Amino acid sequence: MLTGLVCVGDLVIRRRGVPREQAFSDAELIDINHCVMSAAMILMVWLMVDGVFAWAQVAIFGILAFALLPAYLRARARSERVDVLGHVTQNAAMIWMLAAMPLLMSEMAIGGGSGHSHGVAAAGAAPTPTPAWADTTNVVFVVLSGAGALWWLYRAARPTPGHRLHQLTCAAMGAGMATMLLVMNT
Repeated sequence: MLTGLVCVGDLVIRRRGVPREQAFSDAELIDINHCVMSAAMILMVWLMVDGVFAWAQVAIFGILAFALLPAYLRARARSERVDVLGHVTQNAAMIWMLAAMPLLMSEMAIGGGSGHSHGVAAAGAAPTPTPAWADTTNVVFVVLSGAGALWWLYRAARPTPGHRLHQLTCAAMGAGMATMLLVMNT
């Protein structure tokens, strides 16, 4: 929640005095992306979003990921390019999380430990193990999200100009993403 609030604050400060018809800057788009991602992750903690609501979120994160790609081309420094790729990767991880949640959590729902009683559990069927390809894909996104968190921690610790709090929120989002993916798949 803190990551979303910090990004809302950054967005408000950046948009102050900017004409409404002016397009969002790359930094503003990243703030919007984090606000939406923060809200979606909080929602996922409390309930399993499926069906049209899950696919609507997949579409939103896909659109945001593609909207960030021009920022990569505009980035001048290598560190800025890595930052943008990190944000795009986080969007891909969100898309994976939304699309794979029922598959990754099928055993957990059967056991009754998650509070999510959808799908197979509701039908009373036996638990089905998560396919190896899904476990492997999940591990890839856990590693990428963890690497992103470490990257942004590194960036926050550097004595270069920049918004350290914003870098720390990016690190927290990456760590949160890795943690949620791990919990979903245990």
